[in-house]
Amino acid sequence: MKLFECQSCGHPLYFENMRCESGGARLGYLPNQETVTALRADGENWRALADRRRRYRFCANAAHGVCNWLILADHEDRFCVGCRHNRTIPDLSRADNLAHWRLIEAAKHRLFYTIIKLRLPLAMKADDPAGLAFDFLEDTSATASGPAVLTGHANGLITISLAEADDAERERRKQAMGEPYRTLLGHFRHEVAHYYWSRLVANSSRLEQCRQLFGDDRKDYSAALKAYYADGAPVTWPDHFVSAYAASHPWEDFAETWAHYFHMIDTLETAGVFGLVVNPKLTRMLAAKIDFDPLDVDMERIIKGWLPLTFAVNSINRSMGVPDLYPFVLIPPVTAKLAFIHDCIRQHAGRWSAEDGGLRAMIAGLRKRAGSPGAR
Repeated sequence: MKLFECQSCGHPLYFENMRCESGGARLGYLPNQETVTALRADGENWRALADRRRRYRFCANAAHGVCNWLILADHEDRFCVGCRHNRTIPDLSRADNLAHWRLIEAAKHRLFYTIIKLRLPLAMKADDPAGLAFDFLEDTSATASGPAVLTGHANGLITISLAEADDAERERRKQAMGEPYRTLLGHFRHEVAHYYWSRLVANSSRLEQCRQLFGDDRKDYSAALKAYYADGAPVTWPDHFVSAYAASHPWEDFAETWAHYFHMIDTLETAGVFGLVVNPKLTRMLAAKIDFDPLDVDMERIIKGWLPLTFAVNSINRSMGVPDLYPFVLIPPVTAKLAFIHDCIRQHAGRWSAEDGGLRAMIAGLRKRAGSPGAR
């Protein structure tokens, strides 16, 4: 995430800010320019201080306080590029639904920030059957008949249960499932990975390489998940996967790894714009200067920045008595999977060739050590 400042008074801003806390200026986000802008009223529309040439209006969802994104005043759609993908929003007449939806939209808009930055394909399911859509549903199974709402993905439709926006309920589920990390943003990043597997991998020349790394996706998915929830992950999962759930099926391995890639890209961008340098007095092994665009370097450079950064922040968190920011270990097989995803995304954006970064050599090395990098 970039660093933003108010063009009216110079005060630093968060991505989600709708009003400058210093000067009081109304704020909006311009997705095409990747910037939060101060605004000045122009009749029923707004002039952006970051782009004075054109007039803008807010996404219709700004009326609910869930979106601060701008669209051109004469745009035919009422919604911004992020909110256009909503198929179902919560019943706002019900208590707590609006507050939960606001949290969900905050996470979803951060997801879209990264999708746009990475130049990933983005189509609406309403226009294209292969497009993307979201259902945000209230779980009424406790008071009414019918199945519980499950967060998940099916053919480009991502469902998020409103219960995940309740901190206490999400923490209860996290503990019940033995997870070290569970957030709304993490859900979005994981579920959208299934969509992009179908867009970037499934029918591409990358599929066989993907199977070499993640395993054979033709494995029965329902049976694999049933076995995982009945028996758990194999005890050897830390030797092959970024999380226990990644061991359940190759699709879930891809999704978990993709989510971690998004975590890394966004966090490193934030560290970079703040000019963060890790320079411990004890050892040079943990030294790092975050002065690069993650999309302009290979995975090895990303890892060299990521490991010292997360070790430092985890240590700070422990000093405050709170959980680690990043409670995971990146072993070589996971790093190779991250490199594959990094390559897919950069190749799609036209930023490099498939041979760059030595990915094929990494895969060959893993196969030699493990017999098969997809072995469970």
